[in-house]
Amino acid sequence: MWYCGEQINCPDIICIAVGLSMKRSEVLQEVRKMRVEESYEGWKEGRLMQEEAAMLLGVCDRTFRRYLMRYEDQGMEGLIDKRLSQISHRRAPVDEVMALSDLYSNRFRGFNAKHFYSWYRRDHQGSRSYTWVKNTL
Repeated sequence: MWYCGEQINCPDIICIAVGLSMKRSEVLQEVRKMRVEESYEGWKEGRLMQEEAAMLLGVCDRTFRRYLMRYEDQGMEGLIDKRLSQISHRRAPVDEVMALSDLYSNRFRGFNAKHFYSWYRRDHQGSRSYTWVKNTL
């Protein structure tokens, strides 16, 4: 990602610097909103042409015009990426996660993830991957 001619390799540094704990995608979303707002103001004041503002954002002219329309109609809310608020269709149901945690804490406390996973697959017909079980515990 480019910002004011400088490449930002790790936006997590921004969060650490201001003391926030945000996901990388949330940080990128906020940076994008700030950049669009700056570009919009520069275009509105006549300091930037649409092509220049679009180039600063790293998008084409048409995408910049779409951003303009959404920003003028809905404000900052129009710039939010709706995909980030959607829940993945692959996400495990809450009751399955709770059942796994209860099983581990009640019957298999002290087992390492590898041993617990073998019991989970064999005796409880678990269908999730080893990595999922390990990360859930």
